[in-house]
Amino acid sequence: MSATQVPDVIEDMPATSIDLSVIVPAYNEEQRLGPTLDAIVDHLRENENRWGEWELIVVDDGSTDGTRDVVAAAKARDTRVQLVTSPRNRGKGNALRLGVLASYGRRVLVTDADLAAPIDELERLDKALTDGHAAAIGSRATAGATIERRQHRLRELLGRAGNLLIRRIAVPGIRDTQCGFKLFDGDRAREAFAASRLNGWGIDVEVLQHFRRSGWPVAEVPVRWAHQSGSKVRPADYGRVLAELTLLKARSVRPADLLAMALFLLLAVALQSGRWADPGHRYLPSSLQDQNQWEWFFAVTADNVSHLRNPLFTTFQGFPDGVNLMANTVMLGLSVPLAPLTLLAGPAFTLALVMTLGLAATAAAWYWLIVKRVVRQRGAAFVGAALAAFAPPIVSHANAHPNFVVLFMVPLIIDRALRLCTGARVVRDGVVLGLMVAYQIFLGEEPLLLASLGMVLFAAAYAAARREVARAAWRPLVKGLGIGAAVCLPIVALPLYWQFFGPQSYKSVLHGDNAGNSPLALLSFAERSAIAGDEVTANALSLNPTEQNAFYGWPLAALAFAIVIRLWEHAVVKALAFTTIAAALLSLGPRFRIPLTDVTMPGPWALLAGKPLFESVIEGRVAMICAPALGMLLALAIERLVRTPSQSTRLLGLTAVALALLPIVPAPLKTVERAEVPAFIADGTWKSYVDVDKGETLVPVPLPDSGNAEALHWQTAAGLGFKLPGGYFNGPYGKERIGIYGASPRSTSSLLSDIYYRGVVPQIGEDRQAQAKADFAYWKAGALVLAPQGREDALRAAVEKLVGRPGKWVDGVWVWDLHDGS
Repeated sequence: MSATQVPDVIEDMPATSIDLSVIVPAYNEEQRLGPTLDAIVDHLRENENRWGEWELIVVDDGSTDGTRDVVAAAKARDTRVQLVTSPRNRGKGNALRLGVLASYGRRVLVTDADLAAPIDELERLDKALTDGHAAAIGSRATAGATIERRQHRLRELLGRAGNLLIRRIAVPGIRDTQCGFKLFDGDRAREAFAASRLNGWGIDVEVLQHFRRSGWPVAEVPVRWAHQSGSKVRPADYGRVLAELTLLKARSVRPADLLAMALFLLLAVALQSGRWADPGHRYLPSSLQDQNQWEWFFAVTADNVSHLRNPLFTTFQGFPDGVNLMANTVMLGLSVPLAPLTLLAGPAFTLALVMTLGLAATAAAWYWLIVKRVVRQRGAAFVGAALAAFAPPIVSHANAHPNFVVLFMVPLIIDRALRLCTGARVVRDGVVLGLMVAYQIFLGEEPLLLASLGMVLFAAAYAAARREVARAAWRPLVKGLGIGAAVCLPIVALPLYWQFFGPQSYKSVLHGDNAGNSPLALLSFAERSAIAGDEVTANALSLNPTEQNAFYGWPLAALAFAIVIRLWEHAVVKALAFTTIAAALLSLGPRFRIPLTDVTMPGPWALLAGKPLFESVIEGRVAMICAPALGMLLALAIERLVRTPSQSTRLLGLTAVALALLPIVPAPLKTVERAEVPAFIADGTWKSYVDVDKGETLVPVPLPDSGNAEALHWQTAAGLGFKLPGGYFNGPYGKERIGIYGASPRSTSSLLSDIYYRGVVPQIGEDRQAQAKADFAYWKAGALVLAPQGREDALRAAVEKLVGRPGKWVDGVWVWDLHDGS
């Protein structure tokens, strides 16, 4: 016992063997304590044969009334009543700690001074200890409990809310931690209370948490309970309990876990360090035009929120038809709550923050899942989570696609699905799963689809390996999934209806007839691999730098194969191996060419290609499923190596892991100085040429598209002051409403685009001029703007012929004012 835990006064403590110690904390209990002590003493005297040698310890926690005199009177009646005193009031937790540490009993009962649970309920608690539990706690919330006199309705509601919070963050499964009637195994109680630090009402939770972590079973026993007047619990105490729980939660985090979180954040910051040097003026060239697009997504969502407009639609791009934002991945789950930050700091800052914190949070979520479900060794879990969150395909998408980087909900969804398989709390877990899936839909639907595919692959393989587990799990799983669907669908029904049937909705996005990986891509190294990266090879084996969806490297593939062979007897290893191989094969697309030959083979993706939901998936992205599966295999192997008694085996194995991972450690993403926004836009000169009140638009030359979306940056720099025809988004084309990138082309937009990409100016006669006039009217164009760029002369010559007059050089751009008489 430390010096801070020694009672200030301990009177006449017994030296003989004690069977039962009863601890009663008291603070200014002069009015209520006497009957309580009489009832306890009478019960124990009448049942000497049942309870054996006993002691009753009252802890006076600095009372200022006659509490000590009441104890003295009880002691005069029976010398087994003892008094422990504290010179000042420190709280119930301090009082209980002093009393328990001063006790000698083989069993220790703690009860409140009001004896709201009658002392004869001790029999119920004692039976639970006799049955093998280390603690038995009285409960008012379990079946069989009797509430003879209730508290005030407000206090009861606050108590229920507090218990719910306690169950969520501290001791899941225990419904009533605060009932003041608990029986403990004596030695374990003294150990738990000695380790406690809280002085207030939260000590009950702290002690129970200690029992749980020590693996000591706790029984929750229904008791009779009646509210007693004169309670010392005040409304402010609920806030203090919350503060203590927060402190308790913070103390419960292991230093290794904090270190892992810090390292994940450092890795994310290092990867995105180039953009953090100056978020508003740095650009990731490997993002192609996606950085402009995503900044615009965050900006337009913030603008919609601030003006109380529909966040699912806008006409700022693609005017006049507009953009179906739900049919584009705008990540409403983040862009809406982060709208104030976007308005304050700008969309470039918000995007950088989302990319950085999203990576760190995703790694932390995988770490949590791996520690909880796969391994206990923290170092092994860290390596596995780092691979899951910073694998080459994730790093590739970190250039441009936050929806494939911010994946922290996926491990949480996986864990909740696994909880359903136990059948313990199917309704609750089903509801939570439904809410999680609904939120993930507002973060990214394609990642959710791929995660679901990975879970199905794993479940099928695990069920084949452990059929008895599958037989026990499928019914609660199906029930829970049904409950989850019933919760999720009402939340997402309207947004999904808007996505698939609303304005500017489309059927599917065409990515070509085969967007799968080459088999070589699975074994090669990505462009951003710091040591082995090969930009030429990586770009030759991928669609573009943002879609390097495999590139795990042959050393990691070889190591994974060795791990599977060595640990094959474990069902989880079989399931992870099947998931990895199946995902890799699916990622090859509907057909693939065998390397170094002209032989083309059908791929298993052909079974899914064209099916609803899968029709718009870039099949190469399925290889991203391999990242967490490989991470878990790696974690299992490292944990086994750390525990092996052979030092040489451990050293050899860990060296092999390091050699497999070093080639794919990512280098920071490349950034360059961002192109300046023309002064015509930045200084607001455009306002003299575009009458926004009349619905006029500014028309960049050429119109923005997926290959040249710099005008989107102009628009965000201008605070979305003007609207644009054209743009970079997914929208419908033709009567079939097939998804394309950008607005449906018109004659003039196609003409200017062809000149920009090919540099050839065709013959422009009256027909093209008339069509251009009609297109300008359709777009409600106030002015055409041509900034300095490649093939500027050809574009300028074409526009002069279409408009019939030369442009004017104004603040760094060529301008054609389209108003009559200009």
